[in-house]
Amino acid sequence: MAITDLPLFSMLRTRMQWHQERQRLLAQNVANANTRDYRPQDLAPLRFEPSKIATTSATGAQASAGLRRTDAGHMGFAASSSGSRFQVDMNGGHETRPSGNAVNLEDEMIKVAANQMDFQAAATLYTRSLGLIKAAIGKR
Repeated sequence: MAITDLPLFSMLRTRMQWHQERQRLLAQNVANANTRDYRPQDLAPLRFEPSKIATTSATGAQASAGLRRTDAGHMGFAASSSGSRFQVDMNGGHETRPSGNAVNLEDEMIKVAANQMDFQAAATLYTRSLGLIKAAIGKR
């Protein structure tokens, strides 16, 4: 089994791609802050569905590998099968200026900073997970 077939790495890659696409949309919003009748865009939150998470066995068959909640206090977990196409959320409440523009630069910059921190966290987790696998197989 290739490392790229592991569900954890697949989910982390999807998460990082989602953050890259969100960064593009947020930058577009900031760039159009003075454009007449412009409405800001954002991505819908990434959802991971347990039924879509699959592992490949040695025979090549797909098997569902869902996570169970063993305690009511545990967070729910769910994966998206779409790796490069994400749903754009246009339903946000926007305060519109007289010019018709609805971009609030302060809100957009807060989203940009939060998005960058989340991307960095996913990238760090991906890197450290690869390091653990390398250590486990003795390639460090």
